[in-house]
Amino acid sequence: MARPTGETAPTIERWLQQRGIDTRKWNNRFDRFARFAARLAGRPLAFNIAIVIIVIWVLSGPFFGFSDTWQLIINTATTIVTFLMVFIIQHTQNRDTDAIQIKLDELIRAVDTAENMLLDLEEMEEEELEILRQRYLELARRAREEIRKRKEKD
Repeated sequence: MARPTGETAPTIERWLQQRGIDTRKWNNRFDRFARFAARLAGRPLAFNIAIVIIVIWVLSGPFFGFSDTWQLIINTATTIVTFLMVFIIQHTQNRDTDAIQIKLDELIRAVDTAENMLLDLEEMEEEELEILRQRYLELARRAREEIRKRKEKD
């Protein structure tokens, strides 16, 4: 599924491919690594390991005299981990969003009474989305009103 952010990634990939670099191989490797890392980072064990590292760091403070180097170690480590995790999380989120979007598109396409104009909703401009949102808010308001009237009759 094409990313709505435009042609930057395909252009870069095309440029690399013209120079004999197989981007599919690297993309597949990164995809596998990102899924593995995201799964691993989201487990309680990863959290517990992080806590243990922090406790060891804190307990080692007196040994190092709470020096600037001691502080620099944790600051550098957390900065590097955070920087790398941003890319892994974003990649995983993009992949998940694309998969969900494809599933929703298929559901919309498969339901006869669904409006096919909603298939590429994520590609619309903010103003167009707001118009549709208002339309569906009105439909929801009417549905709630209809339910309220039915309850009053019973």
